[in-house]
Amino acid sequence: MAYLTDIEIAQQCKMKHILDIAATAGIDENKVEQYGNYKAKIDLSVLNDETKKDGKLILVTAITPTPAGEGKTTTTIGLADGLKKIGKKVVVALREPSLGPVFGVKGGAAGGGYAQVVPMEDINLHFTGDFHAIGAANNLLAAMLDNHIHQGNALGIDVRKITWKRAVDMNDRQLRFITDGLGGKANGVPREDGFDITVASEIMAVFCLSDSITDLKERLSKIIVAYTFDDKPVTAGDLGAVGAMTALLKDAIKPNLVQTLEATPAFVHGGPFANIAHGCNSVIATKMAMKLGDYAVTEAGFGADLGAEKFLDIKCRMSGIRPNAVVIVATVRALKMHGGLDKKQLNSEDINALKQGIPNLLRHVKNIKDVFNLPCVVAVNRFPTDTDKEIEFIINECKALSVNTVLSTVWANGGEGGIELANEVVRLCEEDNSAFTFSYSDDLSITEKIEAIVKKVYGGFQVNIMPNAKKQIEQLESLGFSNAPVCIAKTQYSLSDDATKLGAPTDFTVTVKNVKVSAGAGFIVVLTGDIMTMPGLPKVPAAEKIDVDKNGKISGLF
Repeated sequence: MAYLTDIEIAQQCKMKHILDIAATAGIDENKVEQYGNYKAKIDLSVLNDETKKDGKLILVTAITPTPAGEGKTTTTIGLADGLKKIGKKVVVALREPSLGPVFGVKGGAAGGGYAQVVPMEDINLHFTGDFHAIGAANNLLAAMLDNHIHQGNALGIDVRKITWKRAVDMNDRQLRFITDGLGGKANGVPREDGFDITVASEIMAVFCLSDSITDLKERLSKIIVAYTFDDKPVTAGDLGAVGAMTALLKDAIKPNLVQTLEATPAFVHGGPFANIAHGCNSVIATKMAMKLGDYAVTEAGFGADLGAEKFLDIKCRMSGIRPNAVVIVATVRALKMHGGLDKKQLNSEDINALKQGIPNLLRHVKNIKDVFNLPCVVAVNRFPTDTDKEIEFIINECKALSVNTVLSTVWANGGEGGIELANEVVRLCEEDNSAFTFSYSDDLSITEKIEAIVKKVYGGFQVNIMPNAKKQIEQLESLGFSNAPVCIAKTQYSLSDDATKLGAPTDFTVTVKNVKVSAGAGFIVVLTGDIMTMPGLPKVPAAEKIDVDKNGKISGLF
């Protein structure tokens, strides 16, 4: 049977005008700034409505990612459409796609099949220009930093201790390590430099954690860009860059409103890296979804050990929001990969491989239930090759942990395939979530916070902090950052820091190589391996398949 591609499905959708979507969400027309007929930015004053009680918040997360795919964004959108089908007022909040993965290998972030947000081409390509604004603010700060040094260096910046890089929203390995400022005295100060992809910029993390323009300005002012010859931090505020940076971001900070294929209102706003940052859409978009919907559905990046942990320990801690229920997405295929099967062997029933792989799912379930004390449900994103016996095995294993398992067929059936999941989520949202706890408290030391995550969430045995990282921790604690939450950067492919350790490994050691502060975002970044902040394109980039016909219709985009 031939299936339509995602873009073919999306292009067949008869979208509603964005003013109709805004009206469905209860947004006054005068709060809507249209970007054509199907996209809009929403004025921040919507958040000030004291007459509306916040809706229930549902977090969608997943097992540890595999090449087989899990379908987390697809499930998030399908669940929202399912809630709408059972008569609930619902708004979804998602991250914006980066151009890098769109043209690279991973693809976009607009869902798939019959559970998508539209217009998917616009969302995946430029959208409303938010990422360009973030890149411009990042590069303005870089330009002002180098100009300060060129014009006499009154702050005494040591060019060997510059931590700020330039940014571009593209996978371009050529820009990872560069030498610039060449060509003589008039052309700047020669130094080693480099580029990050825009989603890895600290400004992206700041943008997504800010709850107002005032908060944005305050966070931007704290960004550390370099250190002086006597190791004092130099900030964006010290360089006088904050006002101009905020001017570039003043429109971008307003959430983008679009719709699902079934005309459910959807905010798509912000998208920080899920390893070196917290991997969630903006606080503002999440709060606006809760303000407008009786139910708000959102997601977090990668598996629950990275995305959900950071959503709960960083985003919830800073914003005061709390999920009422958590959905953990899994597939039989991915669990069999965790059990050691090759991707080519996934179409045949293999209960033994499933037995070997399911501890990964059970570890994530246990973390949500026992570490964070939140009610949860497992959503099995069903494929045609999954057998009843395999599904029954997962259901029984989860039942032993007192967690229900629901089959989701939203990729093939849209909201109709998410009705059972929607009903279970509504039931969970009525449970008491007041027992919610973080995985560590603010008053622990930086080292103790790292140990808490590694032992409680990852299931590791111990942490090995390298001598250089120990010095960095001591410096950060001396600068007053002890109370900041920690953001562990590690591989997304394993609960450990070794991508080859699948399933649910135990008795492993996590090695911390470097520790730095994202002072504007307000968290400590703990690097456990070689985390790539500027990806490269694959041998055959997705860009080669994308084309546009004479009428401007795009093809080859998924």
